[in-house]
Amino acid sequence: MARKPNYNFEKRQKDLARIKKKEEKLQKKALKKDALGNDIPDTEETDGTDETTEEGGAGEP
Repeated sequence: MARKPNYNFEKRQKDLARIKKKEEKLQKKALKKDALGNDIPDTEETDGTDETTEEGGAGEP
């Protein structure tokens, strides 16, 4: 006699695959956004001075 298929297991596996694919898509999108330079710069890269305000940056007459 053949075994009964476990539909709950199959559904759970499909759900896990769907969630994994969605997370990978979000990670890929985040990496693409970082590559374009739309992220916040790290504090290690800057020396802590803001040269635009010292030089009379934009917005001053």
